[in-house]
Amino acid sequence: MSLFGSINISSSGLTAERLRMDIISKNIANANTTRTANGTPYRRQVVTFKAAETGSFKSHLSKHMNKNENDNIGNGVEVTGIKEDESSFKRIYDPGHPDADKNGYVLMPNVNIVTEMINMISATRAYEANVTALNSSKSMMMKALEIGR
Repeated sequence: MSLFGSINISSSGLTAERLRMDIISKNIANANTTRTANGTPYRRQVVTFKAAETGSFKSHLSKHMNKNENDNIGNGVEVTGIKEDESSFKRIYDPGHPDADKNGYVLMPNVNIVTEMINMISATRAYEANVTALNSSKSMMMKALEIGR
């Protein structure tokens, strides 16, 4: 692993978790949005991740030639997409609501505030873990520079 490999891995995790927190915040903000631009209630969004792969020739060659070298070294994480949750909308009886149907029911977004808050805490803790790993890598590099004096 290169000198800055651990910093690159931590920074990819920071970027991914920040996007995840942004999407969770968007879900919470739209928890009561009954009509979007396409006329339906807001649909909850979910961020998906995967392990990042480097596309360099060296990484592929070392992966297939030397199974013991670079086996446990990751390349960070990347966002594969932001998908909509296809679960059904909640139906609430509110005949006075402008979006109520003829029976008085309103379709509400499929956002559960408790679930979103749990996801936000999880994303925040993952972000903090990446910051800690980044600071540890930076500290080790500084100690290595001090040894050379």
